[in-house]
Amino acid sequence: MNIAIIATSPRKNSNSLRFSKYLQKVLKASGFENSTIVDFHHFDIPSVGRGTVQKDDLTLFQAELIGVWEKADLVFFVSPEYNWTVNGDLLNALHQLGSKDFVHLFNNKVFALAGVSNGRGGKVPCLELTTVINKIINFTNQHSVISPRIYESHETAKNLDEHADSTGNHIYENTVKAFVDYALIVAKRWVK
Repeated sequence: MNIAIIATSPRKNSNSLRFSKYLQKVLKASGFENSTIVDFHHFDIPSVGRGTVQKDDLTLFQAELIGVWEKADLVFFVSPEYNWTVNGDLLNALHQLGSKDFVHLFNNKVFALAGVSNGRGGKVPCLELTTVINKIINFTNQHSVISPRIYESHETAKNLDEHADSTGNHIYENTVKAFVDYALIVAKRWVK
C-alpha cells in the first residue's frame, strides 16, 4: 500500500510537518514503509481566479504533490488550524486539483484527516475538509472514501520534539496509533 502524508502548513518546520513525520514513524513501526511526506512549505499553486495548474507545465512542488498523491492508496491530510478553520492554501489546492485534469486524485483513495494545533484544537479543519473532499468526490462521480476517525493533535509542540519523537505522553501516543490503525483498516477494506 502506498501512503501519502501531506503536511499542509506553509510555515517552515511547522507543527503540521512535525506531526506528519511522527505519523510516518508510527506507520513504519506498523510495517508500512511506503509513505512519503509532501511539505506545503514549498507551496506555489496559484489562487483560484488568478491562474490554474497546468498538467503539462507543473512546477517542482506541483509535480511532487501530484505525483505522490496519485500513487497513494491512502492520503493523510495534516492541516493546521488557523483561526478555527482550515488553512487557505489547502482549500485552494483542493479547488484547483478538483478539476477534470486532476480528478483522478480523488478516485480509488482513502483520505484520513488530522488537524494540528499548538494549543487545543484541530477538529474544525477536519470537519470542513470532510465536506469539501466529499463534495469533490460526489460532484466528479469518483469512488473514494474519507476515514471517519479524525485526529486532533493538541499541544503538538509539547507532545512531539523537534525531531518528531514523542515526549512521553502515552495518551497522545496511543491515540495517534489508534488513528493510524483505523485509517489502515479502512484502506485495506477499500483498496483491492
